[in-house]
Amino acid sequence: MRKKVKVPIAITMGDAAGIGPEIIVKALERKDLRRKALPIVVGDAGTMEQALSIAKSNLKIQPVTEVEQAKDDPALIPVLDLKNIDLPRLKHGRVDPMPGKAAVEYIQKAVALAMEGRVGAVVTAPIHKEAINKAGFHYAGHTELLSHLTGTKEYCMLLAHGDFRVSHVTTHASMRNCCDRIKKERVFTVIRLTHEFLRQLGIENPRIGVAGLNPHSGEDGLFGDEEKKEIIPAIEEARGKGWNVEGPVPPDTVFTKMKGKQYDAVVAMYHDQGHIAVKLVGFSMKPGGKEWDKMSGINMTLGLPIIRTSVDHGVAFGKAGEGRANPQSMVDAIKLAIQLARQKK
Repeated sequence: MRKKVKVPIAITMGDAAGIGPEIIVKALERKDLRRKALPIVVGDAGTMEQALSIAKSNLKIQPVTEVEQAKDDPALIPVLDLKNIDLPRLKHGRVDPMPGKAAVEYIQKAVALAMEGRVGAVVTAPIHKEAINKAGFHYAGHTELLSHLTGTKEYCMLLAHGDFRVSHVTTHASMRNCCDRIKKERVFTVIRLTHEFLRQLGIENPRIGVAGLNPHSGEDGLFGDEEKKEIIPAIEEARGKGWNVEGPVPPDTVFTKMKGKQYDAVVAMYHDQGHIAVKLVGFSMKPGGKEWDKMSGINMTLGLPIIRTSVDHGVAFGKAGEGRANPQSMVDAIKLAIQLARQKK
């Protein structure tokens, strides 16, 4: 019997001054992940060697120059070594353009590999927005950089913790600008991308709740008219295609309804409206409020020509290099990437 070829998954190392390398090591100790795919870290081999020590891991690093050289061995972590970290200069927990530049280079390489079909998906570890901007890359975050690299015009961010899924009409913009960006065409695009993603997951008739922008969804224009002018027309267009879409649902109840399994996903209007809800169910702190007890969930970019998942948290400079970082979000991101890549294949 011929052995099944595992789908190669590219995992970008993220900002080397943060927890990215450590959580990758901890995640790749999971044998269940290694049975289903061939993970290849796009990063710096020296930094990943350091991460083995930080995580107290018995795994070994396999530096490679091409993804095809990666060995399918659960005792090894193949690293496509870009050799772009000056390790003696690296300081954990500090904003530095050196690892910021390197982090962008990992994303550029991983996206190129995915576009060429040499890897089945890309999983990204956290980057630091200030570090990449100081390095000369002026992007608000991963989503905007990925859309640029793939030439994607219509895309959106989706966060998920298990079946609790939230896509976003706007993300990295001020509240004043967000209100100006709530337009029918954009709202409909995010509903469409969300519907397509849920279908990818195997949900035949996805149920989507669309959040209002204003308190009580505007109260028929009393508290704002964005619902009447922009959001409701987008929902009506989606319903005209036979999609199961409800809204605009008041923002203070829409997430409770999804928690009660009334929706497969919610379309949020702005960054914090969606992020707060997902992180409330996916994150928790230990007593005293100084240490994360749970950091679970994933971040996806919908609409790209490639599969991309990510952790749902930042670089965590406060604990970087100390061996305390929780890898659950990275585990979740890798699992979803494997699922989607295998379905696509």
